[in-house]
Amino acid sequence: MVDDATPDDATADEEEFVRAARDESGSGTVLGLAVAGCVIAAVTVVLPLYMGLTVHQALEGAADAASLAGADVASGIAAGSPCEVAGTVAGSDDAAMTSCVVDGLVVTVRVEREYLGLRLTDSATAGPPETVSN
Repeated sequence: MVDDATPDDATADEEEFVRAARDESGSGTVLGLAVAGCVIAAVTVVLPLYMGLTVHQALEGAADAASLAGADVASGIAAGSPCEVAGTVAGSDDAAMTSCVVDGLVVTVRVEREYLGLRLTDSATAGPPETVSN
């Protein structure tokens, strides 16, 4: 078996190999893809959490509105049963009323809603302002 390569050819091949190994073309693309992948992963994790905060804020509004509506009925401003009206108002805000307590003119409502398999709950109390004695 005869080797046709000369020592100069071997050296040229080695130099070409070293030159190709040191070539950095395309490394920016790999880095860009890695950064984009990290950003997408972070958004995928964080976005549902922020949406959950928004849903919980809406649930707080539903509890407040339901308790105010119940308190209006309890004080005679509106007709009906305080808990029935509070349940209707909570339902219109996509919340389910789980409890309603009427104590004179004060109505306390507890509502819940499910988001991504988690049960979010909130409660609110409404009634006439307390009289302050000096």
